[in-house]
Amino acid sequence: MRSDIVKKGVDKAPHRSLIRATGKLHSEADMEKPFIGICTAQVDIIPGHVHLHELAEVAAQAVREAGGVPFIFNTIGICDGIAMGHPGMRYSLPSRELIADSAESMINAHCFDGVFYIPNCDKIVPGMLMASVRTNIPSIFCSGGPMQAGISSDGKQLTLSSVFEAVGAYKEGKMSAETLQDYEENACPGCGSCAGMFTANSMNCLTEIMGMALPFNGTTLAVSPQRRELIKKSASKLLQLVAANICPRDIIKEETIDDCFALDMAMGGSTNTVLHTLAIATEAGITYNLERINQTAEKVPYLTKISPSSTATLEDVHRAGGIPAIIHALIELGSVSGERPTVNGTSLKASVAACQILDESIIHRPENAYSAVGGLSILHGNIAQDGAVIKAGGVDPSIKVFRGKALCYDSQEAAVEAIDSQIVRAGHVVIIRYEGPKGGPGMVEMLAPTSSIIGRGLGKEVALITDGRFSGASRGISIGHVSPEAAAGGAIALIEDGDEIEIDLPNRSLNLLVEDNVLEARRKKIRPFAPKIKTGWLARYSALVTSANTGGVMKSFDEIMRDRK
Repeated sequence: MRSDIVKKGVDKAPHRSLIRATGKLHSEADMEKPFIGICTAQVDIIPGHVHLHELAEVAAQAVREAGGVPFIFNTIGICDGIAMGHPGMRYSLPSRELIADSAESMINAHCFDGVFYIPNCDKIVPGMLMASVRTNIPSIFCSGGPMQAGISSDGKQLTLSSVFEAVGAYKEGKMSAETLQDYEENACPGCGSCAGMFTANSMNCLTEIMGMALPFNGTTLAVSPQRRELIKKSASKLLQLVAANICPRDIIKEETIDDCFALDMAMGGSTNTVLHTLAIATEAGITYNLERINQTAEKVPYLTKISPSSTATLEDVHRAGGIPAIIHALIELGSVSGERPTVNGTSLKASVAACQILDESIIHRPENAYSAVGGLSILHGNIAQDGAVIKAGGVDPSIKVFRGKALCYDSQEAAVEAIDSQIVRAGHVVIIRYEGPKGGPGMVEMLAPTSSIIGRGLGKEVALITDGRFSGASRGISIGHVSPEAAAGGAIALIEDGDEIEIDLPNRSLNLLVEDNVLEARRKKIRPFAPKIKTGWLARYSALVTSANTGGVMKSFDEIMRDRK
């Protein structure tokens, strides 16, 4: 066993003495069993994580019953919703790297034989997935589960995005203070990841098709008894993986990444999944061409619209057959590979063989899809030579080509002020730049400006383009992840107020309608980027982070050496 390095032989008597002091060995025989790390992210200020200590204890008991010795440890976590719209959001994406690094540190320092990961929100899920492929020891994921939907006083189903958009409606005079207060108090009724198809739930759903979690991981409610049973079943499977030495890189291959994007498109997931899935691929040693995403979109129908694209929630998806029903439909279409291995010990196809669509109003059948192509697109053009991402499923179906005049802002705060003060009007394209991984730093989410645009009723009349990113709760003509970013010399830095921009969704293009010679003249006038933060973790992150088109991961040793030359 891997753990033998800390518990076998006379030289390890001091190590064994320390292990005994933990009180986790119930008998001498436990020293001969697999040591299992239970990696959780209990954080009291994140509603998706306040109950993870309870789930970790359930997992620990289940691991013990399955023949392992459990050791619970924590990573950090940041709530994107609470960090939204102020400088704290700069820490959100960088926290993904800290989560991966801290999990790697704990796993390798203590030589665990297997790891049970219990994430739930935002960057915690991809951070732990990155750690799993980096350390590459037998692992399984079982999240904390989604939150129940909220209910307003008049019976309307609510999610967190309802509150963000209500703020915009209130500022526009379209909603009373009393109604806004009602939404605030009732949208988030308890623990769990926010109830829509935002980043956390998108990533938890992707763990199913990735093969790293059991069926229904993404949709079983946090407060349900079924979530506890899923934890127990996952623990049993993990010990089987340890016995067979089946590791994450045995499961996550290039076609796995293809299938992750296929599911994301079919379920209209967050654009952040592009960033995170690319980062996971990079950690797994997979070089992934972004054009494969558009190729995948061509063969994947858009099957379900969940909040913020509709009023439906993850609870509704679960009742309608869950993610396994969607995966089953995609396998039957030939849109994803069904013969890949999973932590279930069977192929992906076998894992979902009995799962069917139970409510066609929530999960459409392929022949009745919202669209014949998937809900995510990669756009290219002279603004984004290395690509940009749009959640096409969150755009009103009437919008195919959008042309508008640019209004440029070098920070999210300046853009929000312009939107709220009605400087931004129909026919504008809001440009928010110097908010990418390096420029932000941290590639801040743009839920506040997109929600304000929607709240003002301009969802079809105003576009937003940024080298930052969006919350999974964002919708509208919102294009993010523009690469290269402004801070890295990208063309988004060359746009000026009044420039005409064309967004062509069918042709997946994003272009600034300005002559090349004009852009070259502008480039000569651009001053070198000066980092906004020069001390602490964010300064180190800004110096080492790579572009969004590579997942925004940190530079490798070889890249750092090349830069020095």
